[in-house]
Amino acid sequence: MTVESVRSAAHQAAELSTPPLAGGGVPGLGHGLKLVRDPLGFLSRLRDQGEVVRLKLGPKTVYAVTTPALTGELALSPDFKIDGPLWESLEGLLGKEGVATANGSRHRRQRRTIQPAFRLDAIPGYGPIMEEEAHALAERWRPGETIDCTAESFRVAVRIAARCLLRGDFMDERAERLSIALATVFRGMYRRMVVPAGPLYRLPLPANRKFDRALADLHLLVDEIVAERRASGQKPDDLLTALLEAKDENGEPIGEQEIHDQVVAILTPGSETVASTIMWLLQVLAEHPEQADRVREEVESVTEGRPVAFADVRKLSHTNNVVVEAMRLRPAVWILTRRAVTETALGGYRIPAGADIVYSPYAIQRDARSYGGHLEFDPDRWLPERAKDVPKYAMSPFSVGNRKCPSDHFSMAQLGLITAAVTSRWRLEQVSESNDTTRVGITLRPHRLLLRAVPR
Repeated sequence: MTVESVRSAAHQAAELSTPPLAGGGVPGLGHGLKLVRDPLGFLSRLRDQGEVVRLKLGPKTVYAVTTPALTGELALSPDFKIDGPLWESLEGLLGKEGVATANGSRHRRQRRTIQPAFRLDAIPGYGPIMEEEAHALAERWRPGETIDCTAESFRVAVRIAARCLLRGDFMDERAERLSIALATVFRGMYRRMVVPAGPLYRLPLPANRKFDRALADLHLLVDEIVAERRASGQKPDDLLTALLEAKDENGEPIGEQEIHDQVVAILTPGSETVASTIMWLLQVLAEHPEQADRVREEVESVTEGRPVAFADVRKLSHTNNVVVEAMRLRPAVWILTRRAVTETALGGYRIPAGADIVYSPYAIQRDARSYGGHLEFDPDRWLPERAKDVPKYAMSPFSVGNRKCPSDHFSMAQLGLITAAVTSRWRLEQVSESNDTTRVGITLRPHRLLLRAVPR
């Protein structure tokens, strides 16, 4: 790239227009109040105001992208990096040295370390553990019992991640700690993202103290896992061993902080997103018993009465479509941010260097412009003859490009297997004490999902 080309690009960017300012801002707070009170509705309505619109979070300007095509361009362009309000709010949990938040050469090196654990040909090796945990989940329940879906979903998600990737058989009590702490931390981090009132969050208020305790417990849990592995002297062929033996760009062992941040990135966001998706799957199976019946019939046609196995999952096309449709309507990851590393253009608008960009998979995946019956739970929309009509990037639950989630096949395998195992054994019914409205934090999950298990 020549100096002249850089000057030409900068000149072209300078000639571009500024995106429109979204309506509804409040003096001093900007759009932060709307993002606290009704974030999902607010972000879902932004496309009516433009493909790129400006938001104000306090004194700060943030650019919201609202179309599938532009979110794809944003994810693939080298003009943007992982950064911005979301990632800044997550630094207290994820740190700055893990694969989730790193950029550039560090990120590429870290991806090379962890990627072998998630290769497509590596996933069948986790099959026996996934089978055992999926069936253990279904077998724990008793006829007529009211199921606490938050606790159960976290338990199975954390146990699968720990046993497959960290070879840990010690996660029952820690799964409960993780569930409780993550709910508090992710809710607090979302507030800190949309209402950037830094000094107020350091005051000794009850909510701040609760947040600080939960965050400290999460880090303590990770330190316990690493310390126990070191003390054991064992080196099983797993992701934790790979991290403990990893080298940096200079051939030196990576530091303790990077090991810590990497384990956090593996255990906490992955468990949170998978557990949240399991909760929504259980909710839609109860709300749409006709779909649960179709899943059961499909499983029976494949297994002929034996327990569903890992190897069966790829044959369960409708079951997998149920998983994908649940992820479309209720994505665990509903908001993402990037930061412009240079002055650039997006959708015909000028984006200044250092500007923060926000987009919502929730809004993109529920847009009537992309989906007929956009608010209906319709797994058949993912049949090949219909899925081809979905616009590119209108459904990217694991993102795209070099920031695509490395555990996509790992996650889909366990979600399909859990759905099949539970539905084969139980019919789920909603109970009056349940509250399946959406709790908004860094992720989406039901507030308090309680379901009754009825034998089939």
